[in-house]
Amino acid sequence: MADPFYITTAINYPNGRPHIGHAYEAIAADAIARFQRQAGRDVRFQTGTDEHGLKMAQTARDRGISTRALADEMSGHFREMADRLNISYNRFIRTTDADHYAASQAIWQAMAAAGDLYPARYEGWYSVRDEAFYDEKELTEGEGGVKLSPQGTPVEWTAEESWFFRLSRYQQPLLDFYAAHPDFIRPESRRNEILRFVEGGLSDLSVSRTSFDWGVPVPGAPGHVMYVWVDALTNYLTGTGYPGWDGEAKRFWPADLHLIGKDIVRFHTVYWPAFLMSAGLPLPRQVFGHGFVLARDGSKMSKSAGNVADPLALADAYGVDALRYFLLRDISFGQDGSYSAEAIVARANADLANSFGNLAQRTLTQIFKNCDGQLPAINGQEDADQALFATIDATVRDAMPRAYGELALSQATESWIQAVFACNAYIDEQAPWALRKTDPQRMETVLATLYICIAQLAVAIAPVIPASAARLLDAMGIAPDLRSFGAIGGHWYAPLAESGFRLAQPVPLFPRLDPPAEEA
Repeated sequence: MADPFYITTAINYPNGRPHIGHAYEAIAADAIARFQRQAGRDVRFQTGTDEHGLKMAQTARDRGISTRALADEMSGHFREMADRLNISYNRFIRTTDADHYAASQAIWQAMAAAGDLYPARYEGWYSVRDEAFYDEKELTEGEGGVKLSPQGTPVEWTAEESWFFRLSRYQQPLLDFYAAHPDFIRPESRRNEILRFVEGGLSDLSVSRTSFDWGVPVPGAPGHVMYVWVDALTNYLTGTGYPGWDGEAKRFWPADLHLIGKDIVRFHTVYWPAFLMSAGLPLPRQVFGHGFVLARDGSKMSKSAGNVADPLALADAYGVDALRYFLLRDISFGQDGSYSAEAIVARANADLANSFGNLAQRTLTQIFKNCDGQLPAINGQEDADQALFATIDATVRDAMPRAYGELALSQATESWIQAVFACNAYIDEQAPWALRKTDPQRMETVLATLYICIAQLAVAIAPVIPASAARLLDAMGIAPDLRSFGAIGGHWYAPLAESGFRLAQPVPLFPRLDPPAEEA
């Protein structure tokens, strides 16, 4: 049985429609999941929507609809985004699902059994936008004397009856865990932030609300619903069948990777592991806090600034794979990066259309015309052929798998495009169109060499541009069982050529994109 690999995105808070930041996280997680599948792992990939909390209740009230109706509508938009962007999730979870209520109440009861929950009155600062409590020492003052959270959101004084979690009990256990598992929090900058926060002391955490009722009911405490982050974080357990761990899904816990935005690292690396410690459950292996997708001028996108980008509009305008490639190529994973429609067009045209697409089109067209679509023979190899094979092999067997595995997604695509450039240099140097008259056998060897290299490059970039890579590999006759990093060599070429396979008329893989008339 293949080794399990469980990856999750943060579940999206659907009080508004999806924006490009949601798409970026889903696309990055999908590329990682697809790479792990190609590497032979049994992957479980979960995404979804986080539908409880005061912010949802307030948004529904402002629109004059029920909170459930708002949740249904907005969750549908996020599922549509995932499907349209070719996100290969195994489960799209909603925190309103019945099995999620059961999982949330089970972990609550486990924490209660550990003696870590107690009733008291909460009085303190709360950000509705963040759905988070903050200590006075964390706040800053904004315009007009408004107090702001570390995320720059307004906070309000809240007082209500609540259940508390003994977070203070877990300060040293958390520090010990971080020390024993240095890769638990990545990148290093996020790890350092969390270490400083925990070393500064932890206060017990209010984990239930009584001022509204849109949430998971607290077992045995009428009138209380769980603090939204208790039930939101538990979604990762729900997806493995918890608490009914008697089936196949149990082997996916602990999760291998929680992929989240940098603004919610505290919840995933302080509160979540403390909840799991209390419940006697294993902790996830890694939490990676990626950066933000910023507007053209480097500013953070917001509805108030009017610069929020609709990922589906971008996908419609420029293509799903062009959008996916741009986000993973141009933004160094773990850091912030800027977006513009012009940048998407420029990157897609330069790398996908002009470089890889043109390479594939030139090569396949020459085979179609000069060899009647039959795959050419390799009539001995020259130094140039062996050098190209060595370059491609080093890229697709070493550099790219290593980069994918280290979550260095932009480095993976950089390695790939350099290998594409090597193929283009080879075809220009060898000039098979000229060899057709002077040395037909040498022409066949050159075209066969390129055919093998193009197929290998298509397999290697498939996690990033899955639909385009699949179309090319289908056209080239590459069987699905050869589209993995374990089967990425050229040993399939001779049997395919001998099978009588013939290329059809090649179709351009990446049409050139026109510059945008205005920002999308």
